[in-house]
Amino acid sequence: MTTTEFATLRRSIEQLRTSVAEVRNAFGDAPEVRRLVNDLERLEIDAGELATAQPLRPAATPGYLPDHVIVPDTPHDQTMFSDADDEGLGGYHGDRS
Repeated sequence: MTTTEFATLRRSIEQLRTSVAEVRNAFGDAPEVRRLVNDLERLEIDAGELATAQPLRPAATPGYLPDHVIVPDTPHDQTMFSDADDEGLGGYHGDRS
């Protein structure tokens, strides 16, 4: 995130703080209001931590390709499923041969 994006995030959190304060004035210390206050505090903590965090992946890096997992399309070894039930069919109990 850029400095501008963090400034926008901080401004949005401040606007939310104002709105939550208005809700608290209207509804008092109701459980729902306390949860909103708690969520706002958590949002502030997370935004602060995010400001100092390093991205997990390069953002908009030219030539960047995410890691790919190759799943083979060859048949699985059927012995792997020898003791498994057939879900949705009530299970299969007995010899499969």
